[in-house]
Amino acid sequence: MISREVCKRVLQKAVSTGADYAELFAENTANHTISMIAKKVDAIHDTIVAGAAVRVYKGLRSVMASTVDTTEEGLLRCAQQAAEALGQGEAQMDIVLRERLFGDIHPVKITPASSSNPEKIAVLKDGYFAAQEYDPSIRQVAGRLLEVDHNILIANTTGIYAQDRQIRTRISIVAVAEKDGEAQTGSCAPGRRMGMEMFDTIDPHAVGVHAAKQAVTMAGAGYCPAGVMPVAIENSFGGVIFHEACGHSLEATSVAYGQSQFAGKLGQKIANEKVTAIDDGTIPNAWGSINIDDEGTPAQKNVLIENGVLKSYMIDRFNGRRMGMASTGNARRQSYAYTPTSRMTNTYIAAGQDKNEDIIASIEYGLYAKEMGGGSVNPVTGEFNFAVSEGYIIRGGKICEPVRGASLVGKGSEILQNIDMVGTDMDMGQGMCGSSSGSIPTNVGQPLIRVSSITVGGR
Repeated sequence: MISREVCKRVLQKAVSTGADYAELFAENTANHTISMIAKKVDAIHDTIVAGAAVRVYKGLRSVMASTVDTTEEGLLRCAQQAAEALGQGEAQMDIVLRERLFGDIHPVKITPASSSNPEKIAVLKDGYFAAQEYDPSIRQVAGRLLEVDHNILIANTTGIYAQDRQIRTRISIVAVAEKDGEAQTGSCAPGRRMGMEMFDTIDPHAVGVHAAKQAVTMAGAGYCPAGVMPVAIENSFGGVIFHEACGHSLEATSVAYGQSQFAGKLGQKIANEKVTAIDDGTIPNAWGSINIDDEGTPAQKNVLIENGVLKSYMIDRFNGRRMGMASTGNARRQSYAYTPTSRMTNTYIAAGQDKNEDIIASIEYGLYAKEMGGGSVNPVTGEFNFAVSEGYIIRGGKICEPVRGASLVGKGSEILQNIDMVGTDMDMGQGMCGSSSGSIPTNVGQPLIRVSSITVGGR
């Protein structure tokens, strides 16, 4: 994308006013989206995101400037702007860039450009009409197929000169069912760090059926009763509870400033001993995986909580300075226009030893949250509120009637202590996580777990 020689000159310009670190990040990203609604292809969109950013540090001060002009002249102007914004001083740095080849642990067989639109439309139609034809109560279906070809280059004054190509594919089906004048929504949106070969293992027809079945089930459900009760949260996207209520509080973005419920607690017991939580950017072809982060640090597997004890945070280079700790390969950004910071990759509660049937049987009366939806969390306090997309009442240790309108309300530090049963069937779900450095692809995951006591919102 940009030669080593040009990168070196840009970095030299960036440190010309006394910065002790400088970084050049460049990207060229192609996004391809096909949308369906009203039983036909509604739109085909192609967008390109291309540009670069120069970031400089001096102690605990950081400045970033960005540009869409990636010529040498444009990059030098950008570097000059960052340098001048940082302040006055003199450069005292010898920059030697060496190309780093970190390898690719996420091989792609079919790149986005090598398959035709008719092939992609056929896949999307398979999922779309599986949902549309599932049940007469289905009133509307929306489908989308997304392909991303994200190419990045990172050069910095530590000597790194590295590139990475990140290809991702995702299909999304949303169905709306109506019964007795009330409508409910179901959705399914699997994604991988793969090309179209993703559909060798993910059946788009099953994706459509999943979305429609959820909508139909919830449309016929009564309202969830409110109260404090035990809750069994299913695997896969159920992991969004840990991601939001606890994961964000383990990012250096919050921890470095003491704005986290877990700041200063390394080595302390913060969860039930059955809880081991991991952030792993190295899982082959997983939606949230990376080869290198957006500062050029190789991806790694970080054990955050081990048997209830806090072992590590997720750290980027800049916040690591404030904490006196090394980067853990978690610096991420939506694009060159955002300043990178510590973010999750594939974050999950590891499999335990409890059998699923024993977890359900242990609950005399409570809620089975089969699928979780969106919510909100305060990373400082850990207080959260999450919707349950598909829920069922548990009576006498058996899953009974479906209920809608359920939400889970609590505090991250408390829910970690109250997870007292952890199943064996860990699985992951895909999402887009928003934070100060934009929206990025992340996996959330867990096995079936039991929370012994949590506030359930309902009627």
